[in-house]
Amino acid sequence: MRVTRSVIPNLFTLANLFCGVSAIVAAFEGRITDAIWLVVTAGVFDALDGVVARLTRSTSEFGVELDSLCDTVSFGVAPTILLYVTYPESWQHTQWTLVVAAFPALAGVLRLARFNVQLTSMEDKLYFRGMPIPAGAFTIISYIAIWHDQVPQQWQPHALAAVSIITSLAMVSTIKYDNLPRPSVKAFRKRPIVFSVFFVGTILCAVTKLAALFPFMMLYLVGGALRHAFVFLRDRSDRDDSFDEGDPDPFTI
Repeated sequence: MRVTRSVIPNLFTLANLFCGVSAIVAAFEGRITDAIWLVVTAGVFDALDGVVARLTRSTSEFGVELDSLCDTVSFGVAPTILLYVTYPESWQHTQWTLVVAAFPALAGVLRLARFNVQLTSMEDKLYFRGMPIPAGAFTIISYIAIWHDQVPQQWQPHALAAVSIITSLAMVSTIKYDNLPRPSVKAFRKRPIVFSVFFVGTILCAVTKLAALFPFMMLYLVGGALRHAFVFLRDRSDRDDSFDEGDPDPFTI
């Protein structure tokens, strides 16, 4: 077997997968906090493999497919397991609990398959169609880590279901979500507002030990949906105006 420089980013991708598998094991063993931090670590490796691939100029279709397979485990299956084990034990014996908990994994797989089919180049995209699966995973684990215990006990199962369903719908939607900007002067000059929001959000998440992550992810989710709605209504209004202007009045001589 010939060893090439593409091995380096692939090692980061496989480290992502290892963290995902470890998170699943930790969740089943009841080590929820460990599982959550393992998913976060998987996200770090997922970000680094793309950076390393560009630095070594070793981006490839193989790397894209490998990344998607690993993301399925780390950001699809692992959050699903975390959702399931977080439910009260009395709820875990109902079939609907498993179905609802499985939504992020099912939606994540569909999201990744659509992304791979629509991929036309190896260049960074400014936007993604549908919320990226790592963002969906971070939304779920950040809710479980901090905010779940703040919900009244009788509403906790329903809150888990709401987070699962809303996140899954965002992933399979056609809403445009911003890509994570690269830490560079060029990226800042290109999209200063987006860069600043992501930078401040990252700092707040680190300082608050993930307490700010769920509000930030909800801002990302809702903000993308509101922008999509605004652009849709604006374009529809422009089409209606152009139609009215181009329709001659048959009674005008």
